Amino acid sequence: MSSLLGKEARSTLQTIPPYATRKIYFTLDGTAIQGKAMNDCSLTLLQNGKTLDKAMLKIESTLKGDKYSETFVSAIDGSLQYYSVAPQIGGQQDGASLFFSVHGAGVEAINQVRAYKSKDWGNLVSPTNRRPRGFNWEDWGRLDALEVLDIAKKEFKPDPQHIYLTGHSMGGHGTWFLGATYPDKWAAIAPCSGYPTLKTYGSADGIIPDTSSTAFGKLLLSASNQSDVPKLALNYKQVGVHILHGDADETVPVAFARQMKQLLAGFHADFQYYEYPGGSHWWSDQAVDWQPIFDMFKRHTIPLDNDINVIDFTTASPGISASNHWATIYQQIIPFQYSRIRLNRDKKSATITGSLDNVVLLKLKLAAFPRNKDVNVMLDGLNMIKYTTVTDNDSIFLKKEDKAWKLVAQPDLHDKGPRRNGTFKEGFNKNMLYVYATGGTEQEKQWSIAKARYDAESWYYRDNGAFDIISDKEYSKAKYPGRNVVLIGNSSTNAAWKTLLNDCPIDVSNGTVKVGAKQWTGGDLGTYFVWPMGGTSDNIISVIAGTGIEGMNAVNANQYFTGGSGFADIMVFRLGMLKEGIGQLVHASFYDNQWKVVQP
Repeated sequence: MSSLLGKEARSTLQTIPPYATRKIYFTLDGTAIQGKAMNDCSLTLLQNGKTLDKAMLKIESTLKGDKYSETFVSAIDGSLQYYSVAPQIGGQQDGASLFFSVHGAGVEAINQVRAYKSKDWGNLVSPTNRRPRGFNWEDWGRLDALEVLDIAKKEFKPDPQHIYLTGHSMGGHGTWFLGATYPDKWAAIAPCSGYPTLKTYGSADGIIPDTSSTAFGKLLLSASNQSDVPKLALNYKQVGVHILHGDADETVPVAFARQMKQLLAGFHADFQYYEYPGGSHWWSDQAVDWQPIFDMFKRHTIPLDNDINVIDFTTASPGISASNHWATIYQQIIPFQYSRIRLNRDKKSATITGSLDNVVLLKLKLAAFPRNKDVNVMLDGLNMIKYTTVTDNDSIFLKKEDKAWKLVAQPDLHDKGPRRNGTFKEGFNKNMLYVYATGGTEQEKQWSIAKARYDAESWYYRDNGAFDIISDKEYSKAKYPGRNVVLIGNSSTNAAWKTLLNDCPIDVSNGTVKVGAKQWTGGDLGTYFVWPMGGTSDNIISVIAGTGIEGMNAVNANQYFTGGSGFADIMVFRLGMLKEGIGQLVHASFYDNQWKVVQP
């Protein structure tokens, strides 16, 4: 129960497993607050009407027009998160601009917005990256940014053509990364004192290597291709870019800005570059609130899809970024290798032509053509595809088969695509639910619940989040609909295995791992893999399993909550990997687009 200036509110708290800690959230009634103040809020923990504990905290209230923070329940894990706002001068106006500012390492979102003077032509919003350091705006930092962007669009109702992206330091990297990954979401971007990629600058978790001496190592590194911003740089062609960096920056050297300037100069006709003389990493609030940035923003808009007739777009994975205006890369030929589409649309002749790299299934929106219009599509200089529109808003799917493109029906929702594509890390999303095993030896039982508790505390530390933990005996699809599952144990110990993985070509039991036709034996095997949840179009199961207590201990070592780290759809390794490294990785692969095992 909370009490704020005499107004009480009661909340049912989230479940906390025994011997565990958890971030929880509660409601409060702020209707009695008047004016700007630090208000005392008392909390009382009750169980069956009995008081267990009491605490006092301060709740800050602001005046209308002040910068503020807003909380929301995240769809990633069901935890409470926040974003901060520098509201538009004069009050909100529908159809104004939206400035999206991503913060640097160690910076709270509220302090990010306080570095800006409020603008009279739009609202400025800053998400959190889930932590002041978080994920370098990749992985769950990326998902947090997208979640808050959607909230901000609904809350402030900006002109959809006037949305801008900027950020400082790690947020400068976030600007480069989000700008390249989702170029059609922004009219212009402004990275300030940023680095382009973790492969050169690194992070608190270290630098992502460029290559590996083994085939499995190269495959795992390909799962991090989405982090390599320079490989996506051509996507910047459709946005205005302003690069700002202090020339005396010792934290993020100005060499990174110069690298991107040189890269953009080879193809970009609409970017600005400024080195602040004598500027350190943060010389003043002007390190982010730089007037020429906002002057440049004012001159740029996101074109309407109907006005975009040329598309040049690259992605590392449709599961991360699939669409650019009226075209969507639905499936790749080789997972996590770069896919590129170059398309030209001629509305007069009703033709679409172009070339595609590493794309097997493409979706095209035909809203630029009226109903009953004959449209001709030719890709890669191959066969002509003829299609007559049925409505004013048709979409078509084209698939490459036997060196020809064919018109096909919408793919089965079970197949890989933008809504569900892997890798192992994809399961940690969509209000994920941890399901631990209650079977096996006493040691295996204790490992399973301890692993769930450890991951929960790691998730809180890294992600400022929380998720529900239940036993295998408690789980049913009907009781927990629409939620991803992280399953811990194996088919011998976890009773939910048959419910969730009965159609999966992978089995992990005591002493044995089977992946399709391949099999490995021993009690020291650990596995990570992912599988689409049957009966759903977008839910997925991530599995953390071992063939015995040694294999179960083997899976404890990897830090899959590290931003930018690459994991395949399937990995099998022995406990010896902890000492000997990648040589003890016995299998790593991606499924094909129908979720069938592909042996490397």
